[in-house]
Amino acid sequence: MSSYAIVRPDPKMTRLLDSAIDSALDEKRLVGTVVLVARKGRIVYSRAAGMADRENDQPMSTDTIFRLSSVTKPIVAIAAMRLVEQGRINPADPVVRWLPYFRPPLADGSAPVITIHHLLTHTAGLGDGFNANKRKPDGADIAGRHPSIALEEKLRRLATEPLLYEPGKGWHYSISMDVLGGIIEKETSAPLGEAVAALVTEPLGLSDTAFHVTDRGRLAVPYKNAAPQPAPMGREDSIITPSGVFGYLPERIFDPDVYQSASGGMAGTAGDILAILETITRGGTPLLNASTVSAMIRDQTNGLTGLERPGLGFGYGWAVVTDPDRAGLPLARRAIQWGGVYGHSWFIDPERSLTVVALTNTALEGLFGAFPFDIGKAIYQAL
Repeated sequence: MSSYAIVRPDPKMTRLLDSAIDSALDEKRLVGTVVLVARKGRIVYSRAAGMADRENDQPMSTDTIFRLSSVTKPIVAIAAMRLVEQGRINPADPVVRWLPYFRPPLADGSAPVITIHHLLTHTAGLGDGFNANKRKPDGADIAGRHPSIALEEKLRRLATEPLLYEPGKGWHYSISMDVLGGIIEKETSAPLGEAVAALVTEPLGLSDTAFHVTDRGRLAVPYKNAAPQPAPMGREDSIITPSGVFGYLPERIFDPDVYQSASGGMAGTAGDILAILETITRGGTPLLNASTVSAMIRDQTNGLTGLERPGLGFGYGWAVVTDPDRAGLPLARRAIQWGGVYGHSWFIDPERSLTVVALTNTALEGLFGAFPFDIGKAIYQAL
């Protein structure tokens, strides 16, 4: 378990962030949250607020465990880049080197080369596993059935789906990280969870972030925004948005037979996530070299991301802010950021040595609502 003490609290930041958090709770946009801010390697703000389990009167704690959804992606990306540094994989390598069956076709029937670079940057041409109007439950296979299948079976099914475009010619947020997870398993001859532990969490002394829950009593109940207050999610649930329907399978994290999804299958604490992201803020220490981090935090898509998300590029595992005004984000240029559909957001401002983690148990307010924007505004106003 990662534990942090506030070494140098920032009074102005405390006042502004407390106000943003209190407003979200008072207005019943959130049930609970953990927000951590580190600057220059020191914790300047730490707060657990609201409830982890409202119905059972369990308050949020800094060691509460959350379903991470896409917060999993940067962890797996770091694991992959450690293998790159070890000379075991290379971003230019074709996927078929490890997964010879993975040859999704274009509309004309040809099967172009997909590389690890394409997977890391979501430029492979893969879909998101969803149809145009409904987003299937987190981790569901492309047939919409329960995800208790082997990862290889999952990827073999995905390989039958036509590509949306020629690899490297477009950008579409996808489940490409699941394919990368398959490569990591093949290269390490280990389940993805064991590989990620050996490459990322164990070297940092972290034990709460994994593809299973270490302590169910500390796991936050997931909620979805509703009136007059957020409602607990059911075993299968969904949230309707203007762009479609997000589906959820909260019990997935308890299924020992479920494939370990590099796209969003982990659970963990805010402290562990901060510790992992802080390695990037420090230039990679102790996991990666500075040159590797430099490549990871710059736009690797040559502007392709902006076609779908103006003002953002995409590096190896996360978005890169190229134009804050166009992106509509209260972040600095060259900051990196992402989040998760259970209600999470995080960002790193490398130039200010700033790392921010805001995990909530309320979808989608914690990801797409006012909350992450209010957090960002409060922090930059304090700076």
